[in-house]
Amino acid sequence: MKTLSNEEKDIVDAYEKGKMALSSPTKKEIEAIKATARKTLVKDKRITIRLYDHHYQGIQKKTIEMGLPYQTLISGIIHRYIEGDLVSKTG
Repeated sequence: MKTLSNEEKDIVDAYEKGKMALSSPTKKEIEAIKATARKTLVKDKRITIRLYDHHYQGIQKKTIEMGLPYQTLISGIIHRYIEGDLVSKTG
């Protein structure tokens, strides 16, 4: 099971103490969420990249271990990097 961050622990604690309550989204909010999800799932750009063979083989090995298509793994890595979840090692 995933370990919760301090922020997540604070949220769970506040909910359990009755300081927070769940609410149902409005129809307008549901439609906005659906629209965002549809846009998120649409991949509208196709690219071609060249990789060193050992990088490609490494990606293939990881995808077999994870049970994913290699394009999905590469796309996920790019997404995580753009969102700041992956950072470059420096010096």
